[in-house]
Amino acid sequence: MNNKIGVIVDSFRVGVREGLAKAKKVGADGVQIYAVSGEMDPANLSAAQRKELKSYIESLGLEISALVGDLGGYGFQDKTVNAEKIEKSKRILDLAVELGTSVVTTHIGLVPEDKNNEIYQTMHDACEELASYATSMNAFFAIETGPEPSARLKDFLDGLGSKGVSVNFDPANMVMVTGDDPAEGVHNLKDYIVHTHAKDGIRLKEVPAYYIYETLGFEPPANENNTFVPGEGQYFREVPLGEGSVNWQSYLQALKDIGYQGYLTIEREVGEDPEADISKAVQFLKQFRG
Repeated sequence: MNNKIGVIVDSFRVGVREGLAKAKKVGADGVQIYAVSGEMDPANLSAAQRKELKSYIESLGLEISALVGDLGGYGFQDKTVNAEKIEKSKRILDLAVELGTSVVTTHIGLVPEDKNNEIYQTMHDACEELASYATSMNAFFAIETGPEPSARLKDFLDGLGSKGVSVNFDPANMVMVTGDDPAEGVHNLKDYIVHTHAKDGIRLKEVPAYYIYETLGFEPPANENNTFVPGEGQYFREVPLGEGSVNWQSYLQALKDIGYQGYLTIEREVGEDPEADISKAVQFLKQFRG
């Protein structure tokens, strides 16, 4: 593979500046940064601060693979809050472009099976507006795979009329939640993949996706741990790269087959020593370079 290797700065759990230095130390080519709240909230960054941050990242020899713009909750399923979420998402995309990347990753919520479902239409309308804005910026909002099978996500994206809303492919979410084969998912979504996460995991119990992802109109059974906190739940477990159910050989071959040359960005959401885990993950991915 010839893909660049990225890391999510926030996975180091030490703040942005120190996280950037650690990303450089572990041998990453680029970084992804959460831009939803705190010091990276677009509302908290002046034009001068944005310019300075971009220069600092470049001085480390790094580039930004994407920003994380996940606003939580039900994604874009709740029409009563979508106007506010869409506006915030647009400002995050503006920041991304200023910092030199064209990708903002996000979760939109579980896409319903029934296209006549009101929530499906609500999500479609929101994503159509986001796609139109992203296209005008030569950029992308990238939906993270996981809540629904790849074929259903492709069908949803096909209905948007542009590729301004595309895909951030996460193979671990697929094996942990839907049981989808990542390599098959890559081929299904080949026209939309603009960024990927490098993560691994194991599915412990087959349950509906709404047990794991907050979904409007659905409540998981009482007394169940239904929060999407990898490693904490009883339905799946996030594990270091190469120790889970992702077949990296076939997954990376599938990415090569479709001509994907973008980032493999390491996401490590659990573990006692994230820096060591991320460093091992970088080395794990580098062994596939040829």
